[in-house]
Amino acid sequence: MIMHILPNLIFLALLTTAIAVACINFGKIRRNILLGKPEKRNDHVAERLKMMLLVAFGQKKMFDRPIPALLHLAVYLGFLIVNIEMLEIVIDGIFGSHRVFLQVLNDFYPFLINTFEFFAIAVVVSCVVFLIRRNILALARFKSPELKQWPTYDANIILYVEIILMAAFLTMNATDQVLQARMVEHYTFAGNFFFSGLLKPIFENMDSAQLINIERGAWWVHIVGVFIFLNYLPFSKHLHIMLAFPNTYFSNLKPKGEMTNMDVVTREVKSMLNLPVETADVPVDGQNLRFGAKDATDLTWKNLLEAYTCTECGRCTSVCPANLTGKKLSPRKIMMDTRDRIVEIGSKTDRFGKFEDDNKSLLGDYITLEELNACTTCNACVEACPVNISPVDIILQLRRYKVMEESQAPASWNAMFSNMETSSAPWKFSPADRFNWAEKLA
Repeated sequence: MIMHILPNLIFLALLTTAIAVACINFGKIRRNILLGKPEKRNDHVAERLKMMLLVAFGQKKMFDRPIPALLHLAVYLGFLIVNIEMLEIVIDGIFGSHRVFLQVLNDFYPFLINTFEFFAIAVVVSCVVFLIRRNILALARFKSPELKQWPTYDANIILYVEIILMAAFLTMNATDQVLQARMVEHYTFAGNFFFSGLLKPIFENMDSAQLINIERGAWWVHIVGVFIFLNYLPFSKHLHIMLAFPNTYFSNLKPKGEMTNMDVVTREVKSMLNLPVETADVPVDGQNLRFGAKDATDLTWKNLLEAYTCTECGRCTSVCPANLTGKKLSPRKIMMDTRDRIVEIGSKTDRFGKFEDDNKSLLGDYITLEELNACTTCNACVEACPVNISPVDIILQLRRYKVMEESQAPASWNAMFSNMETSSAPWKFSPADRFNWAEKLA
């Protein structure tokens, strides 16, 4: 009796372990994100839902580049649709049944499986093309210095895993059909599946015992592969599969060029101009006040969510005018560095119970002043990002710290600041003379 239900017990143990470990790892990510400063992003619910549906679910911004967009859409839909089959696999694994949905869906079941297989083939084709683009064609945006070693391995690992999972799914269905035709016990006739049916000639000359082993092996490879994939996500750039939805929902709905002012500065300016000070303008305890950001924990939770959501696709860097002219700045690296730093802070918190100052910071140890000063704040990177990430926001906060806390700014900037203060313009002339140039037009 025990031997009969042993596979089901093993499956249940694996399922429970996979979910438990995933919950722990995703819980750490949530904790790390919430190490950032608070920020209100819960207004305009309808507008935010529309943004999420268009950008995350509909992948609207991906289609600025149609070919990779279609390939990515195939992988994305394949991931979502094929894994609907996981519901059936989980039920079969727990109860020892076989194609349990067949009993409910009847004649619709073959159509459903054929749909799954179509997307499985689309995933395989797309992943092969992506591997060629990355490793053979070696597109420029995949050769940046920040993509050395692990980021490159990570991208390839996921593509190979996707191919293996889809191949196991098709192999499982192909052998299953042969066993169905032979009316082997437990393999209920479920209809014909077109794409996996093309593989049937490979298996038809094998005896039933071999086919059962192959079918069960493919079944276990597929389900265990999905469990591994689930627990690999927290350590991969492919975490955006999940985080793209909350990240786009909490997008900044203001115009891209509008910079965020500090409440304490707003209050002081309003006081100087004898304007009423709103409650929201009152700053927090002055002893803990910091102008701008030095470390990852000085950023907002939304900045940290964006760092975890970054797909490392490089679209931001490929359109950055500073990067295109040879400057050191790479918006993609800004996001990767921010994520690496908050992960480091989180891991040290786990190890020691609380985070002790390690004499390191995001500004200086990860991101240099040269990178920050190269940014023109044109927001081309923000416009290009397929999941509404803003490297500019992080850059501005880090620059604000250098200027306002450490008084470190290029001489040309200091001259501009002085002119803004005295003449209300970046140029050094009286506001009364500002429109003298127009007199020559009369």
